[in-house]
Amino acid sequence: MRVLGVDPGLTRCGVGVVDGGTGNSAKLIDVQVISTNSEWELGARLETIDRAITALIAEHRPDRLAVERVFSQVNVRTVMGTAQAAGICVLAAHRASVPITMYTPTEVKAAVTGSGRADKAQVGAMVSRILRLTEVPRPADAADALALAITELWRGAGRRRIEAALAARR
Repeated sequence: MRVLGVDPGLTRCGVGVVDGGTGNSAKLIDVQVISTNSEWELGARLETIDRAITALIAEHRPDRLAVERVFSQVNVRTVMGTAQAAGICVLAAHRASVPITMYTPTEVKAAVTGSGRADKAQVGAMVSRILRLTEVPRPADAADALALAITELWRGAGRRRIEAALAARR
């Protein structure tokens, strides 16, 4: 299975592509950060993210897209930008008929490190260890995107089996 993970943000949007599956070792395919200038108009920033995500979906043809779910932050401006970028990524995946899963930061931390309270350094260290990289992907947005993709590889299959079983009972 190939998963494209997205750590959404208006200024920096981390994107990581990973191959693997439940019980299989994960393999890094691509990692990058889509950047926009904070002085650009909002529409231009969202269009830049949309074009880049759309191109990455076309290039890598993921089976699934995993996006960080925006929950709550103290800074309303930051959470709005993150939510807008996440929405653009979800729309791009929808247009390409790529199924989408959203995970909270706590779910991702727990999946990758074993603790939902892990810090950025712990997540980065585990991502590099899982993918057998010589160094932690930088900036943190890149490592977070890879962590999202790994989470979908490891947890998504089980969750989908449970959902299918529940749907069959209805």
